[in-house]
Amino acid sequence: MSAQAERKTENLPQWKQEEVDELEAIIESYESVGIVGIAGIPSKQLQDMRRDLHGTAELRVSRNTLQVRALEGTGLEDLVDQVEGQVGIIGTNENPFSLYKELEASKTPAPINEGEVAPNDIVIPEGDTGIDPGPFVGELQSIGANARIEDGSIQVMEDSTVLEAGEEVSVDLANVLNELGIEPKEVGLDLRAVVADGVLFDPEDLDIDIEAYESDVQTAAARARNLAINASFPTAATVPTLIAKATGEAKSLGLQAAIEDEDLMPDLVTKADAQLRALAAQIDDEEALPEELQGVEAPAQPAADEGADESADEQNDTETEEAADEDDDDDDDDDAGGGEGLGAMFG
Repeated sequence: MSAQAERKTENLPQWKQEEVDELEAIIESYESVGIVGIAGIPSKQLQDMRRDLHGTAELRVSRNTLQVRALEGTGLEDLVDQVEGQVGIIGTNENPFSLYKELEASKTPAPINEGEVAPNDIVIPEGDTGIDPGPFVGELQSIGANARIEDGSIQVMEDSTVLEAGEEVSVDLANVLNELGIEPKEVGLDLRAVVADGVLFDPEDLDIDIEAYESDVQTAAARARNLAINASFPTAATVPTLIAKATGEAKSLGLQAAIEDEDLMPDLVTKADAQLRALAAQIDDEEALPEELQGVEAPAQPAADEGADESADEQNDTETEEAADEDDDDDDDDDAGGGEGLGAMFG
């Protein structure tokens, strides 16, 4: 406790000093400490909220002056400005984001009373109110709802905004909302600020879309991986893909160059067979062909070309027009080679 805080508390009555000591003990026993607003929460509901927080966080409500003394005594002056109105101190060992999310999820709908300020736009939804024809239709119309009697009951003909956020609730509106069972506000612990590891977090800092955040991280990771692969940068995550890519490129080059490698022989034979069949299909005189080649039809696309195209698709980010032209030249050479082979067969 600072010297200034000691001077402030040295003349306190015994019960107040004990309360400050207990508040300080709570503050010092948790990694994250915040201030929550409790205005408008009925006593029973507040007790239920305390029970729900058991094991996750601890809430302590006390006089504002004593809360300020405890915060100053433990070096959390940054939270003092939040001690205004009906508030309490909350402590937890969870991170502030988890605390904020839990408190927001625990809020429940509640009716709004005359004189209160609407936290958001109040809308009476379209549909059957379930109320028999009577003066209530006039009450609905008086607050701005598009209502009339149809099919033996009072109907709201369209979604009707009867009060905008920030405006004060009138007596008539409070009565209509109560009659319809509309609860336009949420009641719960309102986290005003929290300090964790010396950092002050406001609710705006903590209100994040977890799913969107995870999606952004996944997208960034995927883009980083693609960049590393395109740059041939080896990491534990990219090496398997880089090896597979290099293997495919090597195989494609071997096929184009007709390298007589044991692993390439099946593909080279398939390529040669396709080229032979394509050439045989162009010869009009079937008597000039061996029996096994008579009546053959040209394949839709030579197998070797398919392999080359697949390889090109995998490398489309690095393919150039010059490389494509070279591939066309290789195909012409392969066709010529197929003709020579056929000529040799016929002697």
